[in-house]
Amino acid sequence: MAPGAERVAQVIVVGAGPAGAATAYHLASAGIDVLLLEKTAFPRDKVCGDGLTPRAVKQLLGMGFDLDAPGWQKNKGLRIIGAGHRIELPWPDLTTYPPFGMARARMDLDELLARHAQKAGARLMERTSVTGPILDPRTGRVVGVTARPVDDNGRRSGDEVEFRAPIVIACDGVSARMATALGIERRENRPMAVACRAYYETPMHDDDYMESWLELWDGKPNESNKLPGYGWIFPLGDGTANVGLGILNTSPAFQNMDYKDSMRRWLAQTPAEFGFRDENLTAPIRSAALPMGFNRKPHYRRGMLLVGDSGGMVNPFNGEGIDYALEAGKTAAEIVVQALGRLPGPGRERVLEAYPAAMDAAYGGYFTLGRVFAKMVGNPTFMKQATRHGLPRPGLMRFTLKLMANLTDPRDGDFHDRVINVLSKAAPNA
Repeated sequence: MAPGAERVAQVIVVGAGPAGAATAYHLASAGIDVLLLEKTAFPRDKVCGDGLTPRAVKQLLGMGFDLDAPGWQKNKGLRIIGAGHRIELPWPDLTTYPPFGMARARMDLDELLARHAQKAGARLMERTSVTGPILDPRTGRVVGVTARPVDDNGRRSGDEVEFRAPIVIACDGVSARMATALGIERRENRPMAVACRAYYETPMHDDDYMESWLELWDGKPNESNKLPGYGWIFPLGDGTANVGLGILNTSPAFQNMDYKDSMRRWLAQTPAEFGFRDENLTAPIRSAALPMGFNRKPHYRRGMLLVGDSGGMVNPFNGEGIDYALEAGKTAAEIVVQALGRLPGPGRERVLEAYPAAMDAAYGGYFTLGRVFAKMVGNPTFMKQATRHGLPRPGLMRFTLKLMANLTDPRDGDFHDRVINVLSKAAPNA
């Protein structure tokens, strides 16, 4: 190998989270020489609910994961709690998606995905912090990235190094530094959320259902002590559960909320036998932002594609991002493989331009509906009425589950599927 050849590839993927690992896996499986650059060393944690709906499960199955192996916690559906009601909604039985969800802590999941990409042939380089894109001075196209090594304390150290490739895929998360460097700014009119989560030892660790709490109370329920936000309990099957709280920026309380305090006050009202108290914490409460509804576009510019959180690919209905990261990674890889089959120039560019069009076709209308929904749920009056009058109606709640989780059959589905599909196609891509 010639000196420096290890820093040259057909494709560079920045970030080895679910988006980057899935993209690299599919590229490597197609025989593409791909460099996967990750700023940390595995295993490493990420703030997340750790829940995987059937959309994500479908992608994992397609990538060849054995989901019956130890460490994967299957679940039957979603249990919703609010307004004095408690309803269990099984995942819909569809031909397009499996009828079960999963849960696995990101500390495990991200490394599993990254190593899977490695086994497929991707060249994973950990502790490599990408500092920015390299632009061709003649064309302005992205032709690589600069990066610096990261030491044991997580600090950049050493000299800056260049990595070269004709196509770069940015999977660098909510920070989206690569996109920002190309002038792709966050859209302020798109919803954002903040989620905080912690892990608790609990006898609920092997519950068959994930839980969603639509109302959080500080003490006995009444309108004066309702906490802002929505909670979840996702059993992990290892003696612990991922417990968290999220709030949208459409809520009046968003700017001034103490997330960790609110979470503790909510959990103090849950039954003591659940174990959601500080003495059962296995890791500190941490928080992170969720970029929703395509809050950063375009998803392709001058040789660089955006996949996952870097492109705001989080569902505004439910804050779910892993499934869209996995799906978009597969789509990006398929398009890049076709692009590399053409000589550099206009023909290759036309193929790459198909990526943002594919994202809009897949999610544009649906995310538009989600942005409207996010505004509505930020209104306390709407949420009060929706929870009080919606939860007692099982048929309506089954429809709502399909809508919020984006789980429908495109053909030969039931009435609910057809309504959701029509609405998604009719809503504008913006």
